[in-house]
Amino acid sequence: MKRVKYTGVNHLALVTPDMDKTVRFWRDLLGMRLIVGLGKEGYRHYFFEISEHDMVAFFEWPGVKKIREKDHGVPVKGPFAFDHVSFEVESDDDLWRLKDKLEAAGFWVSEVVDHGFIHSIYTFDPNNIPIEFSAPVPEFDPRKTPKMKDRHPSPITLEGPEPQPGHWPEPLSPTPVNKRAVYPGEGEVFREEE
Repeated sequence: MKRVKYTGVNHLALVTPDMDKTVRFWRDLLGMRLIVGLGKEGYRHYFFEISEHDMVAFFEWPGVKKIREKDHGVPVKGPFAFDHVSFEVESDDDLWRLKDKLEAAGFWVSEVVDHGFIHSIYTFDPNNIPIEFSAPVPEFDPRKTPKMKDRHPSPITLEGPEPQPGHWPEPLSPTPVNKRAVYPGEGEVFREEE
């Protein structure tokens, strides 16, 4: 059987109670283009470009509440922001290979779903983490031609896919080169001698 070729994380799907604030932060502050916007009354699903292969996406649902702030990597109980992770594969053939492998191993797998710009299958890992595998649809690349298909977009969204200047203050005194410091983190183990 041919090996599946993974090409990156298609998108990490998170949840927001306020899509406008989310667009302002991810598009305008961080500089990630808003490349797909799906929506209807009471529902939005927007995708921001991380890189040539990677995106982060947000659902906006009625009644969802903002989660409490927590330190990175510290376990929590109760509300959380993670919805699912989508791993991009090269083609629909890879989706079918994965579907067959997962089903042969006894895992539930969805049918292949057409989302217009990607085809996807869904499953759960042994820890019940929801996983999506997505293959791009060759005839529509939202990175090259962003589309807003939200039937009720907000005025902020209608400003377009590109980061909008003037909504966040520019740094008045950038950190001088001689004051920049990188503090040790978990990755220090890579610098240790074998």
